[in-house]
Formats: sequence, C-alpha cells, structure tokens
Amino acid sequence: MATSRLRPQEQTHSRQRNLAGKARIHRLLKDALPPAAFELAVGSYYGLRRATGLGPGRGRVLPDFLVIGAAKCGTTSLFDWICMNPCVARPSTDGRQRKELLFFDYNFHRGADWYRGHFPLESERREFEREHGQPPLTGEATASYLTGHWVPERVRQVTPDAKLIVTLRNPVDRAYSAFQMSRREGLEECESFEEAIALEDERLAGELERVYRDRRYNPPLPPPLGYWSYLHRSRYSDHVARWLELFPREQILFLKFEDLVADPHGALDQVHTFLGLPPHRPSELRKLNAATYNDMNPETRARLLEHFRPYNQRLHELTGIDFGWDA
Repeated sequence: MATSRLRPQEQTHSRQRNLAGKARIHRLLKDALPPAAFELAVGSYYGLRRATGLGPGRGRVLPDFLVIGAAKCGTTSLFDWICMNPCVARPSTDGRQRKELLFFDYNFHRGADWYRGHFPLESERREFEREHGQPPLTGEATASYLTGHWVPERVRQVTPDAKLIVTLRNPVDRAYSAFQMSRREGLEECESFEEAIALEDERLAGELERVYRDRRYNPPLPPPLGYWSYLHRSRYSDHVARWLELFPREQILFLKFEDLVADPHGALDQVHTFLGLPPHRPSELRKLNAATYNDMNPETRARLLEHFRPYNQRLHELTGIDFGWDA
C-alpha cells in the first residue's frame, strides 16, 4: 500500500502549525485555570511525556553556565560575544537559536525535561570532545533571573553546578534605561521617569506579595515586575544576597557594565577564564540593544544616587567589589 510522505518544507510547516496549536492551548489553559491547577496540568503533561520516553529532553545536557542579569546591563551583548567562541553551543528551539529561555521564572512549571530540550545532545558533546579534545559548553542568558525571588532556589535544584555570570550597571542608569525601554514598548503610561518611580511601590505591591507568598507562583508574562520595577531591580544587594545564600562566591562572576563598554575584549577574557574556555578574540564585538534618549534630570539623578548608596555599600560587602557608582 502506498504511503505519503511530507516534503521537508511541508514538514517544517507542519511542525510550526503544531507548535502554534500547542502555544494557543497553553495560553487558553493559563487564562482559564487558577495558577495551582494550571501548574499541575502542565506538569502532568510533561511528566507523562517523560515517562513514556517522548520528553523533549531525552539524551540532552543541562547548561554549563547562566548569564543571570541584570536587565539593561548588557546581557544580550555579552551572551552574543560568549557564543562567538567555537567551543560554545547556543540553546535552540525547533532549530532556531535562542538566548533567553525564561525557564527558572516564567516557565518552571514546564519541568526540567522541557528545559533540557533546548540544549545539545549528549552524543553531540561526546563527538565534539573526540574531535577537539575538550567538550563544548552551553548556556543561556535570561536577564530576569537575578531578581526573580525564587530563581536561585530553582537553579540550585535543577543545575547546581552551573557557573553564574552577573553584569551590573550603575543602578541609577539601569533604572532610567529600563523606563525608556518600557516607554518604547508601550508598557509605560507615565510620561516622566519621576512620575513612574513615585508610583512604583503602589504598582508592585500586590505582585510582590503574591511572589513572596508562593514559591510555586509563576507570574504572568510580562508581569508588572517586568516593566515597572525600575528601582526594585536596581537594588542589587537584595537580590545578590539570595544567590550567595545558595551558591559559593567563586561560582559567580560579577562584571561591571561600564567595563563591558570601555573594554569589551578585556571583559570577555575574564569570562573565558572563568568558564575554562580557550582564549578567543573576535575581530569585532557588536554592541547590541543600544538606544538613545534624553539625559536624566540632574536633580533626579542626585536624589537616586543617595537612594542607592546604602544598597551599593551592601553590594560591596557581599561581593568584595567596589563598583565605584557613588562618586
């Protein structure tokens, strides 16, 4: 009996239709079910796939490193530079290269098997090691991980040995840059930065309470925390302290955004040494996600410098690094 086979282009279209259908069902369930019931339903689905040998993570590795933030601190550029090294493999989804997987904050309910599905096969790693004398590394960069309240605990649970890379920017500049991005993307109704930061505590109160109350809580995407947390995400010491409770200091590399801008090759050399990668200096390191906007009001800047001063001092105590932002 004759059988019909799809041509490669038809197979691609079929996979895309299937993925679109699954995404649509996922959104409908998330809108219709309470958070706990939605988490149970999705977890059961991926657990069943894993139990029947159909899980997407079969035979795949977990990341060797994570660039965990902070947002608006050069994570996209840095990850792009790291992946220029021939001994680094990017994560992917359906053949498309990825940077940000949002697993440990927004997608944790999908399970570690789903997460593995984005990384290379163990057989590919062994083959690369046979040919090149060392295994390739793989990782991802999700800028919201640093400030995600339950993320350190989840990373410790799934991939405790992953090396962690943190890029930090003058908190005043980071907050202002985040505001400008929210304005560009139509997520911020306040016309002035001053109005937005005045409203921040009121806007975030309910969301922060939900996050702190339930370690299983998966916030909506994007949540208020994602686009109105200008000062909250810039209080680095509050977030770094949670990571250092669970991970030794030597497992975390801290980089200054200002150093990435002034000496990108020097910063990349530090990353290669930290990860144990062979030296690799691309002829050009592209600057990604750069934007231009008006300068901040000097009075606002002076006020925020004082606001962040105790947090910066605490960060110095935690990391042993004087970032020099208080001058």
